[in-house]
Amino acid sequence: MNLKKFFSKNPNCAIAFSGGVDSSYLLYEAIRYGKKIKAYLIKTPFQPQFEIEDAIQTAKLLGADLQIVEYDILKNKKVCRNHSDRCYDCKKTLFSTIIKIAEKDGFDIILDGTNASDDASDRPGMKALAELNVYSPLRECGLSKKQIRRLSKKAGLLTYNKPAYACLATRITTGTSITKELLSVIEKSETFMMTLGFSDFRIRTMDQNAKIQLKKGQFQLFFKNKEAIFNELSNCFQNVLLDLNPR
Repeated sequence: MNLKKFFSKNPNCAIAFSGGVDSSYLLYEAIRYGKKIKAYLIKTPFQPQFEIEDAIQTAKLLGADLQIVEYDILKNKKVCRNHSDRCYDCKKTLFSTIIKIAEKDGFDIILDGTNASDDASDRPGMKALAELNVYSPLRECGLSKKQIRRLSKKAGLLTYNKPAYACLATRITTGTSITKELLSVIEKSETFMMTLGFSDFRIRTMDQNAKIQLKKGQFQLFFKNKEAIFNELSNCFQNVLLDLNPR
């Protein structure tokens, strides 16, 4: 099975679109080989604004039919409790929302960008997708993350080298309640560090503390800007820590 064959069999599809490497490549190929394709970008407090803006820009460049769906995931108490099954509950809720909207638009096939490199045993969200009968063509076609990046570059997609980005909820220690205020603090802190030139990093929260996780090549940049980082993040956290183990 390859994507051309998949879309020849399934020409009318709705795609859960995030603007990341995988869903962008899937949308590109869907538009290329499909007939009636629509992308749905679900906007929640778990996504920073720059991710939303990047996704909208990518969809525009692809000439995609995009619908933005706003959903307040914080209304889901099970998700906010942030237990070990949070990702499953979140994915089940959000995809159920997309499915309802897509069905009203005439789509009965929903796709997502899960790829062959994603480990199902470590992805509770994939269980939710299976229960909802969401198709993952990249995975079904055996395309790994590395292959998708290479194919994206060949296709001229600007997302080919985009760093992987997990939602803001992943920054919060399991068992710690997720609140709008805490998500806002994390987004503000990470946005500040981006202005200093950092990329593909994380700010994890532990109680009232922030733990910064960097790629190996960005420690020098951190020490160059140490004082500014501590001054900014100390407005939000009691302690600011640096994880000396590279991400």
